[in-house]
Amino acid sequence: MVKIVTAPEPFPLPGRPIRRLVASCLHAFYLRGETKSLFDTIQAFLRILTETKPPAKESSRIAAVYCIGELMGTYGSQVMSQMAEVAVVTIKLYRSSGPIILRTYALYALAKALSTAKRAVTDSVAKDIIKHSRNALGDKALSVQRAACEVLILMFPSGDGTRSVTDVESILNLCVRSLEGADQLTRKSLAKLAAHMLASTQIERVVPVADTAKKGKKPQNPDEDEDATTTPHVTAEEPKPIMTAGEMLQQLSAHFNKPQASRRTRVGVFDIYSALLWKLGSNFVESNYALVVNHFMTEIVTNPRNSGSRYEVLFVRSLIEIILRDLVGVRMLGEQAQIAAIQELSNTYLKRWPALMPGQSAPSPLCLVIALREVSGLLQQLGNAPGPVQDALSDPLLNLLSHPSHSVRINTAWALRCFCYSTPLRLPKVLLSVVEKLQRDVSSLTTPAAPSDIHLRALGHAYGLAALLAVIPDRPLYVSYDISAKVFDMAVQVLKRAGDHDVKVARIEIEIAWTCIASLMTLGPNFVRPHLPQLLVLWRNALPKPTTKDGAAGRSVAEWEFLLHVRESTVGAIHCFLKHNSPTLVTADVTRRISSMLGNGLAFANTYITNRPSLNQEELQAESKGLGIDGHEALLRSRIFQCFSLVGFSGVTESVQSSLLQSVITLFASPDGYAGSSVQAAIATSAGTFTSIWQSVDGYAYGLTNLQGDDNPDWMNRDSIETAVEEMCQKPIIPALEHDPLYLCQNLLADNSGRAPEPPPAATAAVDASILLFAQLLPLQDITQTTRVITQLLNSVGSPKLEKNTGRKAAALVNTTFAIVFALRQGTSTSARQVLGNSQVANPLATFLKDVLVDGDAALRKASSEAIGRLASLAGTNFLTSQVKTLVDQVVNNRDPHGRAGCALAFGAIHSHVGGLAAGPLLKTTVHVLMSLINDPHPIVHFWALSALARVIDAASLAYAPFVSSTLGLLFKVYMMESHEPDGGSLNHVNISGDLPAYQVVCQNIDAVITVLGPDIQESTRTRTLVLDLVHQFIDEEEDGICVEAIKCIQHFLMFAPDHVNVPELVTRFRGYLASPRRPLKLASINALYQLVQRDALSMSKLGGDRLVEELFAMLDDDSSVDGVRNVIASWLQQTVIYNPSAWIDLCQRIMSRTTASQQAADAAAKRGEVDDEGQSLSIGSTSTSSRQTSRWRTQLFALQCLHNICTVVGRSGRREHLDIAFARSQGIPISGLLVSRVPDLIKIAFTASAAHVTEIRLEGLTVLRDVIEIFAKVPDPDYEENLLLEQHQAPITAALTPAFSSDSTPEILASAIGTCAIFVGCGVVKDVGRMGRILKLLTSALEQSKGSGMLSLGDAAELSPNASVMLRIATLSAWAELEVASMQQAYLVEVVKPHRPTLAPLWVSSLRDYASIRVDAESLDETAAGALDSSYSSLGREVLLPYYVRAWPIILHAVAIAMQKDDPNILAAMDGQDFAATQPTASDNRDEPAAFFFVVFGLVYEALATSTPDADPDAQRTSIISLQALKYLVRRKYCGKVFNDPPLFEELLNLFYRMALTEPSGVQIHLVEAIASLAESIKTGNMTNGYTPGPADVLSSPLAHCLRICAYILRRVISGPQNGAVHDGSTPAAKVKLIVAAFEAFLSVAASFGPSQREDFRAIAITLYCDLLKDEVSELDLVGPTLQALKALLDRPAALPDPDSKYGRIVHGLLSACLLNIDAMSGREGPMCNKKVKSNLLAAVLILTVLPTTVAVGRPIIEHCCFLISQKLLDGGELSLTAAHCAKTLIMASATGNPILKQCARLLLPGLVECLAKAAASSDDAVPSEQLLATVGEINKALSALFMALSEDLRPRALGIIMPVLILFLNPARQPPSALHTQSVTQLLSLAAASPAAFKDATGRLEPATRETLEISVRQALGAKATAAEPSKPQISLRSF
Repeated sequence: MVKIVTAPEPFPLPGRPIRRLVASCLHAFYLRGETKSLFDTIQAFLRILTETKPPAKESSRIAAVYCIGELMGTYGSQVMSQMAEVAVVTIKLYRSSGPIILRTYALYALAKALSTAKRAVTDSVAKDIIKHSRNALGDKALSVQRAACEVLILMFPSGDGTRSVTDVESILNLCVRSLEGADQLTRKSLAKLAAHMLASTQIERVVPVADTAKKGKKPQNPDEDEDATTTPHVTAEEPKPIMTAGEMLQQLSAHFNKPQASRRTRVGVFDIYSALLWKLGSNFVESNYALVVNHFMTEIVTNPRNSGSRYEVLFVRSLIEIILRDLVGVRMLGEQAQIAAIQELSNTYLKRWPALMPGQSAPSPLCLVIALREVSGLLQQLGNAPGPVQDALSDPLLNLLSHPSHSVRINTAWALRCFCYSTPLRLPKVLLSVVEKLQRDVSSLTTPAAPSDIHLRALGHAYGLAALLAVIPDRPLYVSYDISAKVFDMAVQVLKRAGDHDVKVARIEIEIAWTCIASLMTLGPNFVRPHLPQLLVLWRNALPKPTTKDGAAGRSVAEWEFLLHVRESTVGAIHCFLKHNSPTLVTADVTRRISSMLGNGLAFANTYITNRPSLNQEELQAESKGLGIDGHEALLRSRIFQCFSLVGFSGVTESVQSSLLQSVITLFASPDGYAGSSVQAAIATSAGTFTSIWQSVDGYAYGLTNLQGDDNPDWMNRDSIETAVEEMCQKPIIPALEHDPLYLCQNLLADNSGRAPEPPPAATAAVDASILLFAQLLPLQDITQTTRVITQLLNSVGSPKLEKNTGRKAAALVNTTFAIVFALRQGTSTSARQVLGNSQVANPLATFLKDVLVDGDAALRKASSEAIGRLASLAGTNFLTSQVKTLVDQVVNNRDPHGRAGCALAFGAIHSHVGGLAAGPLLKTTVHVLMSLINDPHPIVHFWALSALARVIDAASLAYAPFVSSTLGLLFKVYMMESHEPDGGSLNHVNISGDLPAYQVVCQNIDAVITVLGPDIQESTRTRTLVLDLVHQFIDEEEDGICVEAIKCIQHFLMFAPDHVNVPELVTRFRGYLASPRRPLKLASINALYQLVQRDALSMSKLGGDRLVEELFAMLDDDSSVDGVRNVIASWLQQTVIYNPSAWIDLCQRIMSRTTASQQAADAAAKRGEVDDEGQSLSIGSTSTSSRQTSRWRTQLFALQCLHNICTVVGRSGRREHLDIAFARSQGIPISGLLVSRVPDLIKIAFTASAAHVTEIRLEGLTVLRDVIEIFAKVPDPDYEENLLLEQHQAPITAALTPAFSSDSTPEILASAIGTCAIFVGCGVVKDVGRMGRILKLLTSALEQSKGSGMLSLGDAAELSPNASVMLRIATLSAWAELEVASMQQAYLVEVVKPHRPTLAPLWVSSLRDYASIRVDAESLDETAAGALDSSYSSLGREVLLPYYVRAWPIILHAVAIAMQKDDPNILAAMDGQDFAATQPTASDNRDEPAAFFFVVFGLVYEALATSTPDADPDAQRTSIISLQALKYLVRRKYCGKVFNDPPLFEELLNLFYRMALTEPSGVQIHLVEAIASLAESIKTGNMTNGYTPGPADVLSSPLAHCLRICAYILRRVISGPQNGAVHDGSTPAAKVKLIVAAFEAFLSVAASFGPSQREDFRAIAITLYCDLLKDEVSELDLVGPTLQALKALLDRPAALPDPDSKYGRIVHGLLSACLLNIDAMSGREGPMCNKKVKSNLLAAVLILTVLPTTVAVGRPIIEHCCFLISQKLLDGGELSLTAAHCAKTLIMASATGNPILKQCARLLLPGLVECLAKAAASSDDAVPSEQLLATVGEINKALSALFMALSEDLRPRALGIIMPVLILFLNPARQPPSALHTQSVTQLLSLAAASPAAFKDATGRLEPATRETLEISVRQALGAKATAAEPSKPQISLRSF
């Protein structure tokens, strides 16, 4: 091993992989073997390092240092004596001028040695180490700094009490000094060191005596230490930390606030904050939350250094939010602490404004904004604010709306919105109070006595109102709609009045009015539609056509500002209208009108720009507070551009489009678009002070766009918080909510992160909007226009004027490049492809992009490479090849690393956008170029070349196969090269490479290669081992990002070659990552686990077991922001729950048994009663120490969802043992693991949930309860067979339902509870109406409430809003409908429903009518509707209520259908629109007019059937079936009158039926044919009453014939399938059989209404159809056996009917012949199909013979042939002989009726039967005869006895002479025990003897002696046995009945 390191000749140089492997080999030796030689090995390595003549090779020295480090790091404590030498050597190496990597490794080795052998370091050496390490912190090489951090952390361990304040401060100073030049990795290390030093100041120590007991304490849980009493011998001194927590934090803020600190350093300080808080742990943060927040507020936010400019304020705010929100709020605070945090923020900041007491001072607005934003974030995290939080917030939030600062008002409005979204029960009251305040303000605006800040207050309330109105669409059930109408009227009034007031007041009024209107637009089309005409007029007035007067000079600045402000507010409202009401209301006409208004607005803005220079410049500058005039102009412009983007360009004229393009280009790309002073810019340019546009700090950055061009920000796999802090270094423009108040009322309730939407500042917003508009417009232009636009664009960017303004030049370049990329992304239509791909456009663009591509700015390189790729995909092959050629030249000639990196990126982009096929010919060139670039030592070049190669491999896919081996070789080579190592290469390179980790992209390449290889990776061992070797090396790297990429490789590998991966080892590794604080690894391993679980959860259960699932659940609780955990658990549960549901229930139960924070907060509040605020904020902390573990409510909710899944999966699995204890016992399955054993637990959990404080948990608890009732309703109690299992649980179920009706229930909970009550009543657990108690009472009271109109109030719940009332009315009615439907199965329910029938019938029918009217968008709603809705409600409630109606109407319809079926008079009355059934029936069964509501219900049914699709889900099929059932009764005369005598209506219905006959599955068609029969019946009675009989000519065109046609068609389809092969509708055989029977029945019932002659014709048709069934040889299913009853019905015909043309006889003859021919056709063929067909036809033939009336003659040959076939099949043996025996028996038994034909049959069959028996007797010596043989013999015996019994006494001896000898053949008395056939025959003989003793005696006498002897012995034996044994039961053979 040492030799490998020294690398004499044959050995290669030991690069990174070799030294790592050597170290791990040595490690393994000493782990397993003895460690004697360890000392020598380390000596040998040290020798390599100290040798000077000749010095060893560099790589050997590096390897030696590395190995020393690794060995000392593991076994250092065993070789302490080496420590001193190691320390000296490593320090010496660090100080040498060797390569950086060697110096770095020396320090790392020292750190590793210190970690184990620090005790052996002498003081002087220690001082030395510290001195040099501190110097190293300022080293030029960043990697050396990182290593020095590690050493220093070990030199100052946190537990030793020897730290002095000066140590801490000096090291902190060094760290902060190094931050300026540090890259991200180094910042992380420096922050780690600084955090370590600071955190160690919190460790308590007793000052005089070194307290040894405290030495090992880690800083994890300081709050425990604070209480710990010290050991008794220290009397006087208290243990104290070195610094208080406040002092510790001030160390950092002091550095942050230094006036000369650079931006990078200040960002770095926040890295230290983040590391410090993370290191101190969540317990520290939770207990010191107030202190931390207070520190930020007092030391940083309010420090004058940090509030100098708007940019500074936002910069500081963003940094603090990253710490407070992302780190503390999301990752560190438990739910309990979140609640305490809200209360703390409220008490300390929000409630302190305004300052009421004389001594108080109000908090600064900057602090208030941060507190408000944090509160809104916490509210969204909590998701459900408990009572104490609501009380802490509701008042201060309303007060703060009137704060003088704009930012505070806007953020208060947002916080208020979050508050009402999370606790909607408060929404109505808050809304009302805000509206009242606003009205008060507006009315006092004009009074002179009003306070001076009244206009600000009014605006604040307007913003608050806007934010609240935007919540309504998400929470529609809580608010009554008259508020929104009221607000609209108020806004319009204010607008109309504004003209009478002076400019100052009018501005405010107009802004208030338009803000309110804008937010009302979010309510959607139904609200806006009636107001639209009025709005269009208002908009037109506010945006008039600009006149010449506008351009005239002489307007004052204030006037301009007023005019701009009015237009900007108006366009804001238009923008909201377009966003929320398109496309419903944005018709072509509206589009046209809005476009012209927008054009007017734009023209006005341009007029202002031209006039601006002539205005009074001082006044322009003076308007600095607030937006200012230029700000209004920019906002107006951005709004206009956004509106154009939304409205589309179909109605916009070409001239407008070209002027738009002109103005956007001017804004984002030309020198004139710069809003700052060009003079100052020119001065800065000439002085050369401009560095980079990303560094500017004026919040405008020369007009740079804020759009993100890059879709994948997380390409480094870093922690999101680190990335967020890092981004602040490069963020010239910081967005914030107060830049645009309109964002308050967007209906995006921000993404899950709980962030408010953040618009950029007005000037930037205009640039962003202009770029997006350009991107949308450009692809729509024709070629000449596009060429013109592109020329103009490129000229603007290249304008010589820009030379004077470097900053603007850079900004214009970025904007233009982004605009081109976005435009190319949009240009996907064919016309756009042609235009943009045209050489006139593509060539100039390509030239421009090529220059940008080699720019030093990474963002530009990325954007331009994407643009080149997209262009290449549009522009065709010539362009593509020329581009590639240019790129190759560029790479060859341009040595600038940025340029080469850009070219590499462009190669990647071209391949991925052009696609593998088109770029195929270029693949070879590309790969060669990229491979040579990858070898370049410069990190920028090889990093981007590697990432480009990965894209190329992905794009080329299989075409890449030839290059795989060379690529793998290259990757190995890269791994061996020192220049590509993280710390390798020259100084410059090392410092760049930290942010460009080459190894991550190497892993991406491996991943791409694995994907290319796919399953072939299993074939080639060589490739596979190469890939796996690389992956295993990378997954062990220290850097998180590399591990993450390696895990992704493993995931792909698992897909293609799972057998070659060691899964158990992987699972252990992933579990380790789950517990690690390294977040990227956590997320990656969750993804990987998800894949493993999905592949095979059972084996995962064996590997990870329950522990792993518990760990996952714990993660949900610990940090809810980690995505993906839920998927892992859910997938696991889905697959394994069937095997052990009990274990899963235990898990969920454990989580449900904990308490949630909101529960605790509420309990605490209840305990406390009323305490003052101070007490309140203190005591909340104390309750959290209660003994019960807490759990986040979202985790509990997930546990409940898991329980619901458990119930559904197990319920659907069809495994009976889980549901039935008795069955499980009989199967010998242990009860404890089964679902049924856990019913009491499930009910208990549901009860716990139903009493929770969180709405979502209560809802889910009801779902679980419903599951339990539905699944276990029919399960018997194991101990009392006749009772049901759930009976004993009735009380807890009732108890679980009760809290749902308490005062704090939301409408959703009430609705769910009503449904659950109905399910419980209807499931049959309690059958006695008297014992249903509480649950039934709840249902009846809900029904009583629903009777009246107006609002409902259920249980103790408060008065509900109109929408909620209607929703609950629907829920109640559908619950009762469920009961009505269930009463078909459960008879006891008839009694439950009966008393309420008169109430229910009209309500059901009217709710169907309401549903129909909502569906048709009815303009006029009757006042009698369920709960008279006024028109504004109806239109608004429509879309809210529709989903509830959609769910309920099928159930209600079903109930109505069932009531119709029972002929309930109430339903008839209700359908007629009467409220109760009249005593005497008014409507006769034969009415002429349809019932009043017939068309409503018929329309719903018709629509449901017409829109159903054949492959619909089971629910939709159920709706179809219910609709058909309803139709069956609707078409009866008493409902429909003579509606169907009207041809058009009848034809519509027929067409529908035909369509359904074509498409629907059998299950639905069964009901279809019943409905058809019912329709025919109704038409027939209609015709009878008219005395109309159709003549023969009209028969086939009559309506009834159509009904017949459909039935015949359905039959033909189900019997023979459509012409083109079998029909696959997935219906079960049982459904098909039912359908055949039902269709024949319907066919006959329809046919019966025709005259006798036609009836026979139709019978012939039906029989022909049945013949098809007999002829069938395609399907395996036996459809004949079960449907013979249909055939019997077809043949039934009263014998008395005359048959003049003997039609009937002919039909029957034909049918018989067909059967026999079918059998003959099968002769000589074998197989199940043949047997099925023969069997079917035999049975059919026999059936025909037995049901024929005697009057019908049948030809002798047919009968003879039939009997011949039966006998033949009898003798053939096999499975057919049994069928034949059945047939023979049936015919013979039937012949006893005396039918001559059948007697003839009996005569013909006798010889066959006897022969068959004799044949059977011959084989009776077999030990065990087959079942079939026994059955056949039994059947024949029965046939013979029947024949015998039918004969007269004188013929019987002759018969016995035939029968007895055959039976005696079976007897074998010598054999004991007797065979089955023997016993059977004896029994048969004895029964014959008993039936006719004389004949028996006579016959026995004539037997031959031997035979007679056998008979006698057998009979004696049998009778003897009978005497001794009790009578054995007769062998019974189940017969097939016809």
